[in-house]
Amino acid sequence: MAQLSVKRVYDPPSPEDGTRILVDRLWPRGVRKERIDLWLKDIAPSDALRHEFHGHPDQWETFRAAYAAELGGAPAQAALAILMEKIAAGPVTLLYAARDETRNNAEALRLWLAGHPPASG
Repeated sequence: MAQLSVKRVYDPPSPEDGTRILVDRLWPRGVRKERIDLWLKDIAPSDALRHEFHGHPDQWETFRAAYAAELGGAPAQAALAILMEKIAAGPVTLLYAARDETRNNAEALRLWLAGHPPASG
């Protein structure tokens, strides 16, 4: 698998980022479109899950399990297919807007992807 990293969308872009993909359901306030190559909002946690987890970092494992279940849905699967194509093509940086740099949906997605490597073809 090509390099996959996670970065806060408000951090400055760098050449090492490769394809910068926003994986949040909402567009981040004050961020210009030029800073993001692709927006995969269907891969983001549902609004209900996002609201439930917000302010409860102690429920990180519960959030990850619920998010993993949502990734099995059709919209998320279509977005995952696009993401996997981008990862196969080169470095990808998953972008998120949350303040917590260790417990956010992009990190949860990165961990999920690490446990679900693409099928070799």
